[in-house]
Amino acid sequence: MSHQCYTHKLLTGRYNDFPTLRKNGGISGFTNTTESPHDFFISGHSSTSISSALGLLTARELNGEEGKVIAIIGDGALTGGMAFEGLSHAGQLCKNLIVILNDNQMSIDHNTGSVSRYLSRLSMSAGYQTLRYRIDKALDKIPYLGSALEKIIFRIKRSIKGLLLTNNLFVDLGFEYVGPLDGHNEVALERELRRVSRLHRPVVVHVVTKKGRGYSPAENNPELFHGIGPFQISDGTVEKFDTESFTESFSNIMLEAGEKNKDIVAITAAMAKGTGLSSFSHKFPERFFDVGIAEEHAVTFAGGLAKGGKVPVVCIYSTFMQRAVDQMIHDIALQKSHAVFMLDRAGAVPSDGVTHQGIYDIALFRPIPELELLTVCSAIDLRLCFEWAVEKGTSVVIRYPKLTCPTEIPQFSTPVELGRGIFIPCTEFVIENISEKELESKKTKILIVATGGIYSEVQKAVRSVLLDGGYADVYLLRFIKPFDETYFIELASRYSGVVFVEDGVIAGGIGEHLCGLLAKRGMKNSKVLGFEDKFYNHGSREEVLEMAGLSPNHIKKAVKECSKLISD
Repeated sequence: MSHQCYTHKLLTGRYNDFPTLRKNGGISGFTNTTESPHDFFISGHSSTSISSALGLLTARELNGEEGKVIAIIGDGALTGGMAFEGLSHAGQLCKNLIVILNDNQMSIDHNTGSVSRYLSRLSMSAGYQTLRYRIDKALDKIPYLGSALEKIIFRIKRSIKGLLLTNNLFVDLGFEYVGPLDGHNEVALERELRRVSRLHRPVVVHVVTKKGRGYSPAENNPELFHGIGPFQISDGTVEKFDTESFTESFSNIMLEAGEKNKDIVAITAAMAKGTGLSSFSHKFPERFFDVGIAEEHAVTFAGGLAKGGKVPVVCIYSTFMQRAVDQMIHDIALQKSHAVFMLDRAGAVPSDGVTHQGIYDIALFRPIPELELLTVCSAIDLRLCFEWAVEKGTSVVIRYPKLTCPTEIPQFSTPVELGRGIFIPCTEFVIENISEKELESKKTKILIVATGGIYSEVQKAVRSVLLDGGYADVYLLRFIKPFDETYFIELASRYSGVVFVEDGVIAGGIGEHLCGLLAKRGMKNSKVLGFEDKFYNHGSREEVLEMAGLSPNHIKKAVKECSKLISD
């Protein structure tokens, strides 16, 4: 995921820009080609470096250029299948590629699975390493002949390695394997890298490091400091907030569900803490599965569990579910699997930026047959929709934002009814002395139709509209699919205009579809607000929504424009 690029940024002219890190207009938390010529790719998702590097190296060779390309990959990213696809192809092509494997036994959470255990076994091969360094040291002392003997010694070392490390995956794939090396011993590491640079074949350099090295709070709690928010540098204390987030709400819901239903199992892709499943994993370890950074496997694994009579709940960030679209079609929807997918971080995602915005899931999953897609607006709504999904027996996706849950209102407790959303009259948003009689007397009434994740901004917009003498009711789209079109058309026909507000891309989204639906019936006074056809950089949630034209002021402006069209 290129989280390991901070040192690279410091050494390539961006030291003075670090106060702007992950802030609007500042430098990205990942490699970014717009920042520096030293960043070759925009990279924010895991397990891609080997394939990208191999492609770059091959292009250079075809252009007649010499030299090496170096790919850096973490051991967590090595749990992703794409990394092995790249390794397999690189070994086949036998290109002049160096892969530096940073082994700190961490990804977002502690690494799990056989790959992690395999690397740990390699890291404990001290006998081979001791002998290897003694040979290297002796070779360096031989004048003139050292260079000539290098190839002979290289073959001897490979033979010794074959005796001591009989099951080296990287060697079997066609790589020379160097390591494990102490990643914090700079002198020894530089010496080995210089030697590796003289080899003309693919090489894996296995480097062992400690996550958070040099800062004891991070060393002691690496999961917490993987993607840290504001904290006290003196002792590492993280700022805490009283309000409950959607992730925390889901965490509590899962614990209760696991207690009630013994068939519920939880699956995540290296994000137990980030998705709120840590508590479930501790209480029900036999029903919790962290598959590593392998979203495709997570989805198909869930399909197998469902076929075996379990109720899998798969928890993955929206941006990472993009990697498993085919599996959702082939292994879930087509099979009509009873599985529940919880998409955290849907909609605008602050700080992480262009590679992490959760704005594509509606357009990606809405067209899939036999797949139901829900969007929730509060903690109570999340609970109701989750319980419905578990009982329903179909393939269900539930999306929610990286946000604190709003204050509950009675409408959020509306029972779940297939295809229908939550209607909220504007009287619910009144904060000044405006009588219901005054509101009812208004001739121009606008309906705001919104996905649940953008409710907080809609709420502010409606209050502002009311204070300016306007009128707007709200219909929250609890169901993206299936959708009760008959009910919606009847509802929309009562209004002078409709404003659609969606925390997803407009192209292929629900707002665009419903706007067209109304236009076919002669109701053309409508506007669609959503993410345009472009990529959105990092910033706070408010800044990202401002860039996208989804701020409360933008929503208010759209309502006023619809009202003006009628009054004119």
